[in-house]
Amino acid sequence: MAAFMAQRLGIVLFAHGSRDLLWHQPLETVRDRIAAAQPGTLACCAYLGLTPPTLGEAVANLLAQGANTVRVVPMFLGMGLHARRDIPTLVQALRATHAGVAITLAPPVGEDPRMAALLTQIALEDT
Repeated sequence: MAAFMAQRLGIVLFAHGSRDLLWHQPLETVRDRIAAAQPGTLACCAYLGLTPPTLGEAVANLLAQGANTVRVVPMFLGMGLHARRDIPTLVQALRATHAGVAITLAPPVGEDPRMAALLTQIALEDT
């Protein structure tokens, strides 16, 4: 009888990347808030370019930490070429590399209607 393996979720917050270390802070804050909200969930940041880690490195790191399912969350505001073409291609390659692991791709965060509502609220606030 096979032993039951509990799901251990790993989340990759996947962004464009920047050489400016201050640019990374908001994404790292989201990562830290995920860890605080769900201590059993592994979360990390990865970048399309300019700064490490790559998506592949981040997924490998999560798997090494015990994740057995991975969700890639594109931290992009729109459905541009990266979100439509590049990221799905990268995720498909990772699925082939890690055949026994469920790797899902969430829509870009900017496609979520809650994001448009939040951005509207922020823009309308009197600072």
